[in-house]
Amino acid sequence: MLRDKDSSAIVAVSDIARAKAFYGETLGLERLNGNDDVLTFRTGATKLVVYRSPEAGTNRANAAVWSCPEGLDEIVADLEAKGVAFEHYPQMPGVVLRGNVHHMGPMRLVWLKDPDGNILHLNNM
Repeated sequence: MLRDKDSSAIVAVSDIARAKAFYGETLGLERLNGNDDVLTFRTGATKLVVYRSPEAGTNRANAAVWSCPEGLDEIVADLEAKGVAFEHYPQMPGVVLRGNVHHMGPMRLVWLKDPDGNILHLNNM
């Protein structure tokens, strides 16, 4: 039924202007369209929809995930240079934290939050 349909991630934010700057400038996503309540960004072959909501930042799980099999270290360095704060989860079983990157066997995992506290995840898979 849905296997041949496109999907996209959706993230609730409290301030569209702040989200526009974070997702567009800090993360470098291309804005496709938007208004005072909803923005749509291109991210690879998919879309990320950002919408204004009073429930922004209440999700305590990953809101969006990016697969970065190449260039993860460069992306992390660029985000560090822009002042992005990263989340650290050293208590995860089998993980070794090196800087802002969690190493778990061949997997490399990174978490950060947007200005509303939505958890964004990058990995090398």
